[in-house]
Amino acid sequence: MRFLASYIMQGRIQAMVVASTLAFISLFIPPVSVVSSATVALVTLRRGAIDGLTILIISCLATAVLGYIKFGNFQFVLMYGLILWLPVWLISIVLREGRHLAVAVEIAVALGMLGVLGFYLIYPEPVQLWHSVLTHLLQPMLDSGADIPLEQVQNQIKVLSHIMTGAIAAGMVYSMLFGLFLGRWWQALLYNPGGFRTEFLSLRTHKPLAIATIVILLMAVLLSGTVAEICWNLVVLLFVLYTITGTAAIHEAFARMKQARFLVPFLYVTLFLVPQVAIAVALFGVGDTWLDLRNKISNQGNR
Repeated sequence: MRFLASYIMQGRIQAMVVASTLAFISLFIPPVSVVSSATVALVTLRRGAIDGLTILIISCLATAVLGYIKFGNFQFVLMYGLILWLPVWLISIVLREGRHLAVAVEIAVALGMLGVLGFYLIYPEPVQLWHSVLTHLLQPMLDSGADIPLEQVQNQIKVLSHIMTGAIAAGMVYSMLFGLFLGRWWQALLYNPGGFRTEFLSLRTHKPLAIATIVILLMAVLLSGTVAEICWNLVVLLFVLYTITGTAAIHEAFARMKQARFLVPFLYVTLFLVPQVAIAVALFGVGDTWLDLRNKISNQGNR
């Protein structure tokens, strides 16, 4: 990773080659998109908004050319590049100028929330759209005679259709933030060893946002119709925020304990193998905003 970060920082051509090539590869291997967006983040964080925007534009054009050669169509690939890099460029500017990782994370989630609200303006009833899409995607599985009750699949499609807008937005925000984190880690690796670890472990959201989260959750539970549906989609998106801050808080708490060398890896292995644990982590992130849970747990663990 250090070699790749050093190569990116050698010049604009190197950064453009890495960003555009990896973006094109990510059309076939989606996780690679994180490394591509991290390239734009690294250049922006280190050299500023203008250099970052230059890499973004040139990389978009280069990716569009690759798309035209491969698919005979450049519009889709060009739009994909803009969607992939523009948000991470914006939050990288926020982090570079403000130097507060929490603010950058909150703005990333805010962009996702605006995306959800904008989608509802374009498609007033997106449930029907997602129901059709999910049915189409799952139809081959049903036709293959899989040993899954049809009624169960239909019920799952019905439930998912109501929160798919928020789920897709959450996936995009996760990708954006992982790209930002990787770019920031690269920057620390090259110019400020250990800086990203300190920055990440101190990550904590602001109380007004925690209040807004509780209000949105109450509206989702107490109201009905389209308003409640929008609120549930926003809750799904806010889940991203608090899984990240909760992970940072638990990591910091475990890192202060005598058993840190075992507890910290256990945290990430558990999150990877048992995704349901993310719910508890998110609740911990919300509680840490008010109760400083990370310090209380670490103090008890060291007794």
